Amino acid sequence: MIVPDLSSVTWRKSNRSGTNANCVEVAELIRAVAVRDSKDPAGPVLAFDHTAWSAFVVSLPKRP
Repeated sequence: MIVPDLSSVTWRKSNRSGTNANCVEVAELIRAVAVRDSKDPAGPVLAFDHTAWSAFVVSLPKRP
């Protein structure tokens, strides 16, 4: 597996996240979506292809 250079991607988190860095951040890549822990930005990153990420998002409960 080729590991992409993530140094220039734009990481984002939910606007419902607090300021205490207890959340995950996501970055959209060409062939995947990357996910990392906001408390450890230099730590490990999980990557999901767009099909898997879409299935995950669709499975989330809807906000009231």
